[in-house]
Amino acid sequence: MSETLSIIIILICLILSAYFSASETAFSTFNKIKIKNLAEKGNRKAKLVLNISENYDTMLSTILIGNNIVNILSASLSTILFISWINETSGPTVSTAVMTVIVLIFGEITPKTLAKKRPEAFAMFAAPFLKFLMVILFVFTFIFKKWQDFISKLVKDKEEDQVTEEEILTLVEEATEDGVLDEDESELIKSAIEFGDLEVIDIFTPRVDVKALPLDATYEEIDQAFTGNAFSRLPIYDEDIDHIVGIIYYKDFYQAEEENFKLSDIIKEPMFVMKHKLVNELLKEFQTNKQHFAVVSDEFGSVAGIVTMEDILEEIVGEIWDEYDEIHEDVKKVSENVYIVSGKANIDKVLEIFDIEKDIEPVTVNGWIAEELKTLPSRGAKLQYENLKIEVIKMKGRRIESVKITVIPKEIEE
Repeated sequence: MSETLSIIIILICLILSAYFSASETAFSTFNKIKIKNLAEKGNRKAKLVLNISENYDTMLSTILIGNNIVNILSASLSTILFISWINETSGPTVSTAVMTVIVLIFGEITPKTLAKKRPEAFAMFAAPFLKFLMVILFVFTFIFKKWQDFISKLVKDKEEDQVTEEEILTLVEEATEDGVLDEDESELIKSAIEFGDLEVIDIFTPRVDVKALPLDATYEEIDQAFTGNAFSRLPIYDEDIDHIVGIIYYKDFYQAEEENFKLSDIIKEPMFVMKHKLVNELLKEFQTNKQHFAVVSDEFGSVAGIVTMEDILEEIVGEIWDEYDEIHEDVKKVSENVYIVSGKANIDKVLEIFDIEKDIEPVTVNGWIAEELKTLPSRGAKLQYENLKIEVIKMKGRRIESVKITVIPKEIEE
């Protein structure tokens, strides 16, 4: 074989080596959603990419066989050339050194780097020839596939091949950092993923904030409760709030005649749920029973509070305000390290803002501070929790209305 022909074959082998390396990277990193979208729009190469990716083991075996063949062939021809150019003693050594550098740069690093930047485009470019090679080398890939199956039986994978919530959240964060998703989209997806872990106690309105009316309430009292609080539903109790006997709806009340008004004519049977019920299960019950309102009971059968469909939706999409709501913020930043926080705010969400992860039993800031102080809170009460300085600045009766939280930077605290 002439030297010119040997050099040409070596160059072809390098090109094929680059092709195989780039194909391996492209098919292991391409965005499946993008390719699916292209395939649905009629792109034949995208359909072929999906078809090949479904037989990933066969495709990978084809690439490895092809890459090894061209690399061994180029190394062999290179050794022959360098022996003829130098001598039989030094030729093989020089050939190995030169070909290793060339194959690494032009057959591995460069094509893989380029393919990683545009994996979808390269996968579609490589797909037709790769499919042809998969057919040509079918006998070899079939043998290797059987060997893989044999090894898999010997060494069983104990871990289930499933995507976890944490992995999905990581993908969402990466997509946000790359600019694929904006902050609002990212928060919406995260809320939807974490939704299944929520319990009613995480989102309900505690009984101290529940506006309820007695069973003997007059038309004027009910009218004042609706107009003064802008509620669409009100619970009705017999004797005390632990004995809620029904719910009245805004529209039913104002459709009733004032002169012959009877509360018993418009009262609806209440729906009761336990405070540790999963929110996604409650949502299904709301949908099945065509309800938007439920009374929350504790383990002793007492009324712990109420929960509404709006509370559930707000956990997914954020706060929902209508034209009658008085807008308030649970956490308001007033300066670089100072925040004003509502006593009703969810303590887990508040601590999450300050990158603190703790398993805390109380749901609200009010309950948490009372537990930390081990006494009834009062205006001016102070405590420190990790790098947070907390001061009660406003009370409403025996309940905390708001607190001031000052963040001590970690380096200063240390």
